[in-house]
Amino acid sequence: MATLTAWKFPTPEGADQALATLERLQKEELIQVLDAAVVTWPADRKRPKTRQLHNLAGGGALGGSFWGLLFGLIFFVPLLGLVVGAAAGAAAGAMSDVGIDDDFIDDVRSKVTPGTSALFALTANAVTDKVADAFRGSHAELLHTNLSSDQETQLREVFSDVDEQEPVKA
Repeated sequence: MATLTAWKFPTPEGADQALATLERLQKEELIQVLDAAVVTWPADRKRPKTRQLHNLAGGGALGGSFWGLLFGLIFFVPLLGLVVGAAAGAAAGAMSDVGIDDDFIDDVRSKVTPGTSALFALTANAVTDKVADAFRGSHAELLHTNLSSDQETQLREVFSDVDEQEPVKA
């Protein structure tokens, strides 16, 4: 089963740094990346930069239209206002069919702001403990996942404040 996650980082470079870790983990066969996209938002920019990561995408890729629609709803629809109201409603309905609802869109919109970044990943076959260890200390905030509530709680604990965690043992 594929897992869709969205992670927010407190710096514009954070998602790119996490991406490098994700690429390494995939090469080590500790996770399979089916698709991914990054949002970077330097503090001095009016809008974020988004990109789909074609080099990581596997057979279960969501495709550019999915990411374009998602990022359009999150970052650009409020700027277009009522002109696209009906189209936005239809698009939001399509997103809710895959588990991305208005709460998710609002949450990402409110948290991914100038000076931050985000990594969106569709993954499978993760060796959870190894992946969690690799990302420990990244200061990532889990914004969304379709994992079970127990799995999500476990991930949130791993990515919580580093000061509260025990050091990773080699």
